[in-house]
Amino acid sequence: MLRAALASVVGLKVMEFYVCPRQPRDGLRHDRRMPELPEVTALAAGLTERLAGRTVTAVRLRSVGALKTYDPPLQALCGSTVAGWTRHGKFLDMSAGDLHLVVHLARAGWIRWRESLTEARASLRGPLALQVGVDGGGGIDITEQGTEKRLAIYVVRNPLTDVPGIARLGIDVLDASLDAATLCGLLRARRGQLKTLLADQTLVAGVGNAYSDEILHAARLSPFKQASALTDQEGGRLQDALQRVMREAVERTRGLDIGQLKPDKKEHMAVHGRTGEACPVCGDTIRQVALATRSFQYCPTCQTGGRVLADRRLSRLLR
Repeated sequence: MLRAALASVVGLKVMEFYVCPRQPRDGLRHDRRMPELPEVTALAAGLTERLAGRTVTAVRLRSVGALKTYDPPLQALCGSTVAGWTRHGKFLDMSAGDLHLVVHLARAGWIRWRESLTEARASLRGPLALQVGVDGGGGIDITEQGTEKRLAIYVVRNPLTDVPGIARLGIDVLDASLDAATLCGLLRARRGQLKTLLADQTLVAGVGNAYSDEILHAARLSPFKQASALTDQEGGRLQDALQRVMREAVERTRGLDIGQLKPDKKEHMAVHGRTGEACPVCGDTIRQVALATRSFQYCPTCQTGGRVLADRRLSRLLR
Protein backbone atom coordinates (compact mmCIF):
# COMPACT_ATOMS: atom_id res chain seq x y z
CA MET A 1 0.00 0.00 0.00
CA LEU A 2 2.86 2.34 0.81
CA ARG A 3 4.45 1.67 -2.57
CA ALA A 4 1.20 2.36 -4.40
CA ALA A 5 0.56 5.57 -2.50
CA LEU A 6 4.04 6.90 -3.05
CA ALA A 7 4.12 5.85 -6.68
CA SER A 8 1.01 7.87 -7.39
CA VAL A 9 2.72 11.00 -6.08
CA VAL A 10 6.37 10.79 -7.06
CA GLY A 11 6.55 7.95 -9.58
CA LEU A 12 7.81 4.42 -8.99
CA LYS A 13 11.39 5.04 -10.09
CA VAL A 14 11.96 7.91 -7.65
CA MET A 15 10.11 6.08 -4.88
CA GLU A 16 12.41 3.07 -5.22
CA PHE A 17 15.43 5.33 -4.80
CA TYR A 18 14.27 6.59 -1.40
CA VAL A 19 12.43 3.54 -0.02
CA CYS A 20 14.85 0.85 -1.25
CA PRO A 21 18.29 2.46 -1.47
CA ARG A 22 21.14 0.35 -2.78
CA GLN A 23 23.17 -1.14 0.03
CA PRO A 24 26.77 0.15 0.24
CA ARG A 25 29.53 -2.17 -0.91
CA ASP A 26 31.52 -4.06 1.69
CA GLY A 27 34.20 -1.90 3.20
CA LEU A 28 32.59 1.49 2.69
CA ARG A 29 30.95 1.35 6.12
CA HIS A 30 34.33 0.88 7.74
CA ASP A 31 35.81 4.12 6.36
CA ARG A 32 39.01 2.32 5.43
CA ARG A 33 39.91 4.93 2.87
CA MET A 34 38.43 7.99 4.47
CA PRO A 35 40.67 10.98 3.58
CA GLU A 36 42.38 12.40 6.66
CA LEU A 37 45.10 14.99 7.26
CA PRO A 38 48.01 13.21 5.49
CA GLU A 39 45.94 12.55 2.37
CA VAL A 40 44.41 16.03 2.41
CA THR A 41 47.89 17.57 2.76
CA ALA A 42 49.13 15.55 -0.22
CA LEU A 43 46.01 16.44 -2.22
CA ALA A 44 46.62 20.14 -1.58
CA ALA A 45 50.21 19.84 -2.81
CA GLY A 46 49.26 17.81 -5.87
CA LEU A 47 46.41 20.10 -6.83
CA THR A 48 48.60 23.17 -6.41
CA GLU A 49 51.14 21.62 -8.77
CA ARG A 50 48.42 20.97 -11.34
CA LEU A 51 46.38 24.15 -11.05
CA ALA A 52 48.48 27.05 -9.71
CA GLY A 53 48.64 29.90 -12.19
CA ARG A 54 45.84 28.56 -14.35
CA THR A 55 42.55 30.35 -14.99
CA VAL A 56 39.21 28.83 -14.07
CA THR A 57 37.17 28.54 -17.26
CA ALA A 58 34.20 26.47 -16.13
CA VAL A 59 32.47 25.43 -12.91
CA ARG A 60 29.73 22.81 -13.22
CA LEU A 61 27.69 21.81 -10.20
CA ARG A 62 26.47 18.23 -10.53
CA SER A 63 25.11 17.68 -7.01
CA VAL A 64 23.05 20.61 -5.78
CA GLY A 65 22.99 19.34 -2.21
CA ALA A 66 26.79 19.47 -1.93
CA LEU A 67 26.94 23.28 -2.28
CA LYS A 68 26.43 24.93 1.11
CA THR A 69 26.71 28.62 0.12
CA TYR A 70 25.04 30.89 -2.42
CA ASP A 71 26.86 34.23 -2.03
CA PRO A 72 29.30 34.62 -3.72
CA PRO A 73 27.79 32.50 -6.49
CA LEU A 74 29.71 29.48 -7.71
CA GLN A 75 30.15 31.00 -11.17
CA ALA A 76 32.06 33.92 -9.65
CA LEU A 77 35.10 31.63 -9.71
CA CYS A 78 35.17 31.71 -13.52
CA GLY A 79 37.90 33.99 -14.84
CA SER A 80 39.92 33.94 -11.62
CA THR A 81 43.48 32.63 -11.43
CA VAL A 82 44.24 29.80 -9.04
CA ALA A 83 46.92 30.78 -6.51
CA GLY A 84 47.12 27.35 -4.90
CA TRP A 85 45.55 24.88 -2.48
CA THR A 86 46.00 24.70 1.28
CA ARG A 87 44.24 22.84 4.08
CA HIS A 88 42.51 23.71 7.35
CA GLY A 89 42.26 20.52 9.39
CA LYS A 90 40.65 18.15 6.88
CA PHE A 91 39.18 20.97 4.74
CA LEU A 92 40.75 21.72 1.33
CA ASP A 93 40.95 25.37 0.28
CA MET A 94 41.55 26.59 -3.29
CA SER A 95 42.45 30.27 -3.39
CA ALA A 96 41.44 31.94 -6.65
CA GLY A 97 41.48 35.73 -6.91
CA ASP A 98 39.50 37.14 -4.00
CA LEU A 99 37.54 33.93 -3.48
CA HIS A 100 38.07 30.51 -1.95
CA LEU A 101 36.60 27.19 -3.04
CA VAL A 102 36.52 25.10 0.13
CA VAL A 103 35.85 21.36 0.07
CA HIS A 104 35.26 18.92 2.89
CA LEU A 105 35.51 15.39 1.49
CA ALA A 106 33.69 13.76 4.45
CA ARG A 107 33.96 9.96 4.50
CA ALA A 108 33.68 9.05 0.85
CA GLY A 109 34.67 12.13 -1.13
CA TRP A 110 37.66 12.48 -3.42
CA ILE A 111 39.21 14.83 -6.00
CA ARG A 112 40.61 13.59 -9.30
CA TRP A 113 42.57 15.41 -11.97
CA ARG A 114 41.23 14.87 -15.49
CA GLU A 115 43.09 15.69 -18.68
CA SER A 116 39.70 16.40 -20.19
CA LEU A 117 36.42 16.86 -18.34
CA THR A 118 33.43 14.81 -19.40
CA GLU A 119 30.01 16.35 -19.90
CA ALA A 120 27.69 14.98 -17.22
CA ARG A 121 24.20 15.91 -16.14
CA ALA A 122 23.15 16.43 -12.54
CA SER A 123 22.04 13.16 -10.93
CA LEU A 124 20.75 12.00 -7.56
CA ARG A 125 22.53 8.68 -8.01
CA GLY A 126 25.91 9.53 -9.49
CA PRO A 127 29.08 10.22 -7.50
CA LEU A 128 30.03 13.40 -9.39
CA ALA A 129 29.43 16.54 -7.32
CA LEU A 130 31.43 19.35 -8.98
CA GLN A 131 33.69 19.90 -11.98
CA VAL A 132 36.20 22.74 -12.27
CA GLY A 133 37.79 23.34 -15.68
CA VAL A 134 40.92 25.40 -16.32
CA ASP A 135 42.56 27.02 -19.33
CA GLY A 136 44.66 24.74 -21.47
CA GLY A 137 42.22 21.90 -20.96
CA GLY A 138 41.62 19.54 -18.10
CA GLY A 139 40.38 20.15 -14.60
CA ILE A 140 39.14 18.34 -11.53
CA ASP A 141 36.20 16.13 -10.65
CA ILE A 142 35.01 16.26 -7.04
CA THR A 143 33.12 13.05 -6.28
CA GLU A 144 31.45 11.24 -3.41
CA GLN A 145 30.71 7.51 -3.35
CA GLY A 146 28.04 5.84 -1.26
CA THR A 147 24.66 7.04 -0.08
CA GLU A 148 25.46 9.25 2.93
CA LYS A 149 26.18 12.36 0.83
CA ARG A 150 28.06 14.42 3.42
CA LEU A 151 30.51 16.08 1.05
CA ALA A 152 30.38 19.87 1.45
CA ILE A 153 31.44 22.63 -0.94
CA TYR A 154 31.65 26.34 -0.12
CA VAL A 155 32.52 29.48 -2.09
CA VAL A 156 33.55 32.18 0.38
CA ARG A 157 35.70 35.26 0.76
CA ASN A 158 37.26 34.31 4.10
CA PRO A 159 37.30 30.57 4.93
CA LEU A 160 38.42 31.16 8.52
CA THR A 161 35.18 32.92 9.37
CA ASP A 162 32.75 32.04 6.58
CA VAL A 163 32.95 28.23 6.82
CA PRO A 164 31.44 27.11 10.16
CA GLY A 165 33.43 23.87 10.28
CA ILE A 166 36.72 25.72 9.89
CA ALA A 167 35.76 28.38 12.43
CA ARG A 168 35.17 25.61 15.00
CA LEU A 169 38.43 23.74 14.42
CA GLY A 170 40.65 23.05 17.41
CA ILE A 171 44.43 23.13 17.42
CA ASP A 172 46.01 21.50 14.38
CA VAL A 173 47.50 18.09 15.06
CA LEU A 174 50.82 19.21 13.53
CA ASP A 175 50.98 22.47 15.49
CA ALA A 176 54.34 22.66 17.30
CA SER A 177 52.61 23.98 20.42
CA LEU A 178 50.63 20.75 20.86
CA ASP A 179 52.89 19.25 23.52
CA ALA A 180 51.97 16.53 26.03
CA ALA A 181 50.74 18.96 28.67
CA THR A 182 48.51 20.80 26.20
CA LEU A 183 47.08 17.57 24.79
CA CYS A 184 46.37 16.17 28.26
CA GLY A 185 44.69 19.40 29.29
CA LEU A 186 42.43 19.37 26.24
CA LEU A 187 41.44 15.73 26.68
CA ARG A 188 40.85 15.87 30.44
CA ALA A 189 38.59 18.89 30.01
CA ARG A 190 36.15 16.81 27.96
CA ARG A 191 33.95 13.87 28.91
CA GLY A 192 34.34 10.83 26.68
CA GLN A 193 36.57 8.06 25.44
CA LEU A 194 39.94 8.62 23.81
CA LYS A 195 38.80 7.16 20.49
CA THR A 196 35.94 9.62 20.21
CA LEU A 197 37.83 12.67 21.42
CA LEU A 198 40.86 12.17 19.17
CA ALA A 199 38.57 12.38 16.16
CA ASP A 200 36.72 15.44 17.49
CA GLN A 201 37.77 18.23 15.12
CA THR A 202 36.84 20.95 17.62
CA LEU A 203 39.46 19.53 19.98
CA VAL A 204 42.35 18.52 17.72
CA ALA A 205 42.02 19.11 13.97
CA GLY A 206 43.12 16.55 11.42
CA VAL A 207 42.71 13.09 12.97
CA GLY A 208 39.90 10.81 11.82
CA ASN A 209 38.73 7.24 12.29
CA ALA A 210 41.68 5.44 10.70
CA TYR A 211 44.57 7.38 12.17
CA SER A 212 43.01 7.50 15.64
CA ASP A 213 43.15 3.68 15.59
CA GLU A 214 46.81 3.85 14.57
CA ILE A 215 47.71 6.47 17.17
CA LEU A 216 46.08 4.61 20.05
CA HIS A 217 47.76 1.38 19.02
CA ALA A 218 51.15 3.09 18.87
CA ALA A 219 50.48 4.64 22.30
CA ARG A 220 49.38 1.26 23.75
CA LEU A 221 46.10 2.74 24.98
CA SER A 222 42.56 1.38 24.84
CA PRO A 223 40.32 3.24 22.39
CA PHE A 224 37.69 3.18 25.10
CA LYS A 225 39.66 4.61 28.00
CA GLN A 226 38.02 7.62 29.58
CA ALA A 227 40.01 10.78 28.85
CA SER A 228 39.49 12.01 32.40
CA ALA A 229 41.48 9.00 33.66
CA LEU A 230 44.51 9.68 31.46
CA THR A 231 47.74 9.77 33.50
CA ASP A 232 50.68 12.05 32.73
CA GLN A 233 52.70 9.05 31.55
CA GLU A 234 49.92 7.85 29.27
CA GLY A 235 49.46 11.39 27.98
CA GLY A 236 53.14 11.54 27.10
CA ARG A 237 52.89 8.30 25.15
CA LEU A 238 49.77 9.53 23.38
CA GLN A 239 51.32 12.84 22.36
CA ASP A 240 54.45 11.08 21.09
CA ALA A 241 52.38 8.60 19.07
CA LEU A 242 50.14 11.37 17.74
CA GLN A 243 53.06 13.38 16.39
CA ARG A 244 55.00 10.37 15.11
CA VAL A 245 52.14 8.65 13.29
CA MET A 246 50.83 11.79 11.64
CA ARG A 247 54.20 13.26 10.66
CA GLU A 248 55.41 9.95 9.23
CA ALA A 249 52.21 9.65 7.19
CA VAL A 250 52.58 13.19 5.85
CA GLU A 251 56.19 12.56 4.86
CA ARG A 252 55.33 9.24 3.25
CA THR A 253 52.60 10.76 1.08
CA ARG A 254 54.71 13.74 0.04
CA GLY A 255 55.20 13.64 -3.71
CA LEU A 256 52.80 10.75 -4.30
CA ASP A 257 50.46 11.02 -7.26
CA ILE A 258 46.85 11.65 -6.26
CA GLY A 259 45.88 8.21 -7.53
CA GLN A 260 48.37 6.52 -5.18
CA LEU A 261 47.16 8.12 -1.94
CA LYS A 262 44.34 5.72 -1.05
CA PRO A 263 46.29 2.49 -1.73
CA ASP A 264 49.31 3.86 0.17
CA LYS A 265 47.18 4.68 3.20
CA LYS A 266 45.68 1.20 3.34
CA GLU A 267 49.07 -0.48 2.87
CA HIS A 268 50.66 1.30 5.84
CA MET A 269 47.88 0.78 8.40
CA ALA A 270 49.06 -1.34 11.36
CA VAL A 271 45.63 -2.15 12.82
CA HIS A 272 42.93 -0.12 11.08
CA GLY A 273 41.08 -2.21 8.50
CA ARG A 274 43.08 -5.33 9.46
CA THR A 275 40.56 -7.28 11.54
CA GLY A 276 41.67 -10.91 11.94
CA GLU A 277 45.28 -10.24 10.96
CA ALA A 278 48.27 -10.50 13.27
CA CYS A 279 49.36 -7.41 15.18
CA PRO A 280 52.72 -6.31 13.74
CA VAL A 281 54.01 -5.59 17.27
CA CYS A 282 52.98 -8.60 19.37
CA GLY A 283 51.39 -11.08 16.97
CA ASP A 284 47.98 -11.13 18.69
CA THR A 285 44.87 -11.12 16.50
CA ILE A 286 43.56 -7.66 15.67
CA ARG A 287 39.95 -7.28 16.84
CA GLN A 288 37.07 -5.07 15.79
CA VAL A 289 34.20 -3.19 17.36
CA ALA A 290 31.48 -2.48 14.77
CA LEU A 291 29.02 0.36 15.27
CA ALA A 292 26.23 1.58 13.03
CA THR A 293 28.37 3.46 10.50
CA ARG A 294 31.97 2.88 11.59
CA SER A 295 34.27 0.21 12.92
CA PHE A 296 37.24 0.43 15.28
CA GLN A 297 40.22 -1.93 15.24
CA TYR A 298 42.58 -2.58 18.14
CA CYS A 299 45.04 -5.14 19.54
CA PRO A 300 43.98 -6.68 22.88
CA THR A 301 47.53 -7.45 24.00
CA CYS A 302 48.95 -4.04 23.13
CA GLN A 303 46.00 -1.91 24.20
CA THR A 304 43.48 -3.50 26.56
CA GLY A 305 45.51 -5.82 28.79
CA GLY A 306 44.38 -8.86 26.81
CA ARG A 307 40.67 -8.12 27.22
CA VAL A 308 38.55 -8.72 24.12
CA LEU A 309 35.37 -6.84 23.36
CA ALA A 310 32.68 -8.82 21.54
CA ASP A 311 32.10 -7.62 17.99
CA ARG A 312 28.46 -6.66 18.47
CA ARG A 313 27.05 -3.32 17.49
CA LEU A 314 25.17 -2.89 20.76
CA SER A 315 28.05 -4.06 23.01
CA ARG A 316 29.20 -1.79 25.78
CA LEU A 317 32.64 -0.36 25.09
CA LEU A 318 35.63 -1.22 27.22
CA ARG A 319 36.72 1.38 29.74
